[in-house]
Order: sequence, then structure tokens, then C-alpha cells
Amino acid sequence: MAQTLRQMAGADPNPHKLENSAVLMIDTQLEYVSGRMVCDGVEAALDQGGRLLAKARAAGRPVIHIQHKGASGGLFDPGTDNFLIAPQVSPESDEPVINKALPNAFAGTDLETVFRGLGCDSLIIAGFMTHMCVSSTARAALDLGIPCTVVADACATRDLPDANGDVVRGRDLHRFELVALSDRFCPIAGSVNDIE
Repeated sequence: MAQTLRQMAGADPNPHKLENSAVLMIDTQLEYVSGRMVCDGVEAALDQGGRLLAKARAAGRPVIHIQHKGASGGLFDPGTDNFLIAPQVSPESDEPVINKALPNAFAGTDLETVFRGLGCDSLIIAGFMTHMCVSSTARAALDLGIPCTVVADACATRDLPDANGDVVRGRDLHRFELVALSDRFCPIAGSVNDIE
């Protein structure tokens, strides 16, 4: 029977509890909604991201937003609407928004300092793209000793070409990346409903 490394090690398979966590919303920007990198299932993921934020805010849990900042004329151009965070998951006034330039949200930012200053035990991660910034941030969190959970239905990614000229659908890439993360890096919550 197939097992993850986490299962072999006897790690707790359950998502981290909201009552001990901060929520990290990664790159929930319009570039992925109506820009050049529209994600497969993006609207459903944003709706679930909104539900996650509502749960966190109702529970008085901290929320951190990550916003990718690109170059002028390119992707995530801060002078365009594509840089903006989608309205379904827009920050409230007391929620920090951290700009980043690399996939890993810890790289070149003060995210680690901000998180550790909150006194939380873990991060609950949602956003875009599953295979890129969500994955690289979850992997870096392990290196930093920060436990995390990724919420599957509040993430999405886009279609990509493979080496043979075929296309891997975003929904499939999303699933495969979550499986890869669950092997060693973190538990996966299938749904916002699984975050209590």
C-alpha cells in the first residue's frame, strides 16, 4: 500500500487547527483571474479563500497577505489592475500585506519575522499557484521549522505544457503538487471545512 513519508514517520495527518494558526493568503491577485495567467478553477478557489478568511476573522486569527510585485510592463505590474488582490479575498485594514519578488514568500521579505511576532504555532496557506508560490513557500516553511497546512480547495494553478508538447491541465497539476507536498512537507486540508 502506498504511503507518504509522513505516514511512515507517524506524523499527525490532520490539518493544523485554526485556533493555533495564522492564515497566509499567497498571490490572490487579478493576474490569475483576468490577466495572462488565468488559473484553472480560480473563481471557486477565490470563493473558498473568502470562506477561509471569514472563518479566520470570526475566530480572531491573524491573516497575512502576500502580493507578488513584478516589473513595469510585465506580469504583476504594480501599475495595472492585475497587481491588485481579488475582491473576494481583499485585506482588511489591520492585515499586513507583504510584497515579494520570488516564488518563496519568505525569500527577501520579512514574512518570517512577521509570523514569529504573532505567537502562532503554524501557518494555514491558500492562494496561487499551487505548483509555484504555494509549494515553494510550504517547502521553505519546513526548512524554517514553521509547520503549515495547505488548503486544497482554496488554491489553484494553470495549464502547463510538458516536454512532449502536450498540456497538463491545471486541475491535474494542482492535485499532483498537493500529493507531492503531502509526502514530506505538510498535511493537506481537502476543504476549508476541514480547518477548525
